[in-house]
Amino acid sequence: MKVGTMDAAPPVLLQRLQTAMADHDLDALVGCFAPGYRNETPLHPSQNFTGNAQVRQNWTRILGSVPDLTATLVRWAEGSGGALWAEWDWRGTRRDGVPLHLAGVTILGTDDPGDAAFGWSRFYMEPVEADGVAVDAAVATTVGGAR
Repeated sequence: MKVGTMDAAPPVLLQRLQTAMADHDLDALVGCFAPGYRNETPLHPSQNFTGNAQVRQNWTRILGSVPDLTATLVRWAEGSGGALWAEWDWRGTRRDGVPLHLAGVTILGTDDPGDAAFGWSRFYMEPVEADGVAVDAAVATTVGGAR
């Protein structure tokens, strides 16, 4: 597995995605995803979708609602079959003045090694809870009971 940080240049397709987000370039961003792109959101399966038209719809809303959005690629890794793990930190302020902070991982891949666009992803981006419950309470809420 090849691992990278902000000090190392990511693979070209991931670099294109990062640049498109940084530039708020909707067309370039959508161009990073194949027409038949498949997005899986394992933590929220009802949000799965197919097609880069939905990518355009999502990012039109994101960029329009958070005009100062920054998307930092924290680190990345390249796995078997060319799958790319990308850890992101997204921040900005919504037009209604509410701060936005999302963090997480996207696992992205192509259907063929030479593809110029991502064909699939698994999406694990979530809102950051700065004032959430402490670890003991979180574990108890998740699994219940006491040992």
